[in-house]
Amino acid sequence: MVILLVFLVCFLASVAGAICGIGGGVIIKPALDAFGIMDVATISFLSGCTVLSMTTYSVLRSRRSGASAFERATGLPMALGAAVGGVVGKQLFQFIKSMSADPNRVGAVQATCLLVVTLGTLVYTLFKSRIPTHRVTNPAGCAVIGFFLGIMSSFLGIGGGPINLVVLFFSFSMDTKTAAENSLYIIFFSQLASLAASILTHSVPAFSVGMLCLMVGGGICGGICGRAVNRKLDSRAVDKLFIALMILMIFINVYNIYKFL
Repeated sequence: MVILLVFLVCFLASVAGAICGIGGGVIIKPALDAFGIMDVATISFLSGCTVLSMTTYSVLRSRRSGASAFERATGLPMALGAAVGGVVGKQLFQFIKSMSADPNRVGAVQATCLLVVTLGTLVYTLFKSRIPTHRVTNPAGCAVIGFFLGIMSSFLGIGGGPINLVVLFFSFSMDTKTAAENSLYIIFFSQLASLAASILTHSVPAFSVGMLCLMVGGGICGGICGRAVNRKLDSRAVDKLFIALMILMIFINVYNIYKFL
């Protein structure tokens, strides 16, 4: 029963994430926290690995198709900043975890941060037509933005999802396709650096290899199905699904904060 539940969460989250262009990590992490199937550290690690696998597949597929919308001038500094941010985010997670004997404390902090991010994303989405955007071109500025997104991605164990898209829309005036493509590279580098930091600092939690394979398989299959569905939906339907997902995530994170505290 637990195995089926985990697979369904990863699959359905990745389907919805791929349709909306936000990935599945932002749904997988809090959903598994709510079910309480594993401890917070293990869920964060496995969720990060699942997101990394999904992102690696998407990046390689995009590169092979020759249809990549990755903007090297701004994307490369962001990716490098995200790699550094990924290491910092992992260390921040370990620091907060070490500050309390209660393993649920870091879960409460993660849920609170994710609640704030989700609320901000929802508000921006509802009023984005009234909010002026910018076009950052300075490499240092791009690296700082990537660093911030890398910390969020690694610390929360969600990959990046909607917060990446909002920041890329606002800071670079990117269209949806370009923002989604650049978001993939930010997630890839931040999660890869986070995984390397976990291995080098011997902070990898105990986990089942079978569970990892199950989550990765569900995530990749969901991503493939989600992209197929995305081609059949118009932008209005996608926007409605995105808003519905954000509202659902707000309720899940409120529940998680209550649960962990």
